Amino acid sequence: MKLTDILPSRLGFGAAPLGNMFRAIPEEEARATVEAAWADGIRYFDTAPFYGAGLAEIRMGAALRDKPRDQYVISTKVGRLVLDEVEEVSARDNGEKGEVFKHGRPNKVVNDYSEDATYRSIEDSLKRLGTDHVDIVFVHDVAQDFYRDEWLGVFESARKGAFRALDRMRDEGVIKAWGLGVNRVEPIEILLALEEPRPDAFLLAGRYTLLDHSHALQRALPMVAERGLGIVVGGPYSSGALVGGPNFEYAPATPAILAKVAAIKAIADRHGISMKAAGLQFSLAHPAVAAAIPGASRPSRIAEDSAALAEKIPAAFWQELREARLVDPAAPLPITG
Repeated sequence: MKLTDILPSRLGFGAAPLGNMFRAIPEEEARATVEAAWADGIRYFDTAPFYGAGLAEIRMGAALRDKPRDQYVISTKVGRLVLDEVEEVSARDNGEKGEVFKHGRPNKVVNDYSEDATYRSIEDSLKRLGTDHVDIVFVHDVAQDFYRDEWLGVFESARKGAFRALDRMRDEGVIKAWGLGVNRVEPIEILLALEEPRPDAFLLAGRYTLLDHSHALQRALPMVAERGLGIVVGGPYSSGALVGGPNFEYAPATPAILAKVAAIKAIADRHGISMKAAGLQFSLAHPAVAAAIPGASRPSRIAEDSAALAEKIPAAFWQELREARLVDPAAPLPITG
C-alpha cells in the first residue's frame, strides 16, 4: 500500500515536543495542543517511545482516546526501547540527542533492534497510546551515530531483527506500512539497495529542509521515488532554526546556519511571506514527499502551520532564492501560476 493511500493529508502532527523536548511542558498545554490539531483537521499523528521515554505516547493517547480510531492514522517507532524500571535520567542511552529529552520520564531508554524487542516495543506503545493498533512503524535512529564505526553493526542487527519482524507484520496485515525513521540519508540508501526486506516508507528528519537538502535530493529521494515509495519529512523547520529558534540538529545553530537563515529571511521579508510558509512548502514540493510533520507543543503553533501551508508565495521569491544559491538548482520548487 502506498504511503499516500494511508495518510489522510499532507500536514501531520509531530509529537516529539510532547515528550518534554527541550522544556517541561505542562500537561494541560500538551493536551490542548493535540486537541487544537484535531480541531484544525489534522488526522496523522507521529510519535515514538524515545520521545520523553514514553511521555509523548502517553499524552497523545490520552488526548485521542475519545476520538474515532478509524478517523486518524498513527505512526510510532521501534529500536529505542523504554525500560519500565525507574532509573536516573543520566542513565538513558540518548546518543547524539543527548540533552534533548532530559525533562522526560525518568525511565531508561536503550537501543534494541532485535525481533523480540520490536514486538515488545509495539506492545508497550499500544498500551501507552491506549489503542489496539498502529498504522505505520518506523525503525528509529538506526544510524543515530552514523560517523562512528559501530553504526553498521546496529544496522545489521535491525536487518536481522526489526526489519524482518515488521515485514512479516505488514504482510500479515497487523500494520499497514513500515520503514526507517532517521535523520541520516545513508541508511535509506543502504536499505533500498537490498533485495529484502521491502520497506514502504521513510521518515526523514531534518534532511529535506530549506537549510539542508542537497544530499537527500541527490541520493535518497530519487531512489524512493523510483520505487513508488514515500517520504514523511520530519523537522521541516530544522529544529526551529529556520523560524528564529536557537537550535539546529538538536544543538545550538552554528554561525554559518544563522547566516543562511538571515539570508533567506531577508528575501522572505522583501516578498512579505513567512519563514514557516517557505520552509513547509519547500519540503512538500518534492514528488517523493507524502507529508510533513512539524512538531508543536503550543496550540497556537497548529494554526501557524495550517496558515503556512495555505499561504500564497510568489514565484519571484523562489526564483530569488535560486539566484542567490540558497536552494539546490535541482530542487523542485512550489512555483504556481
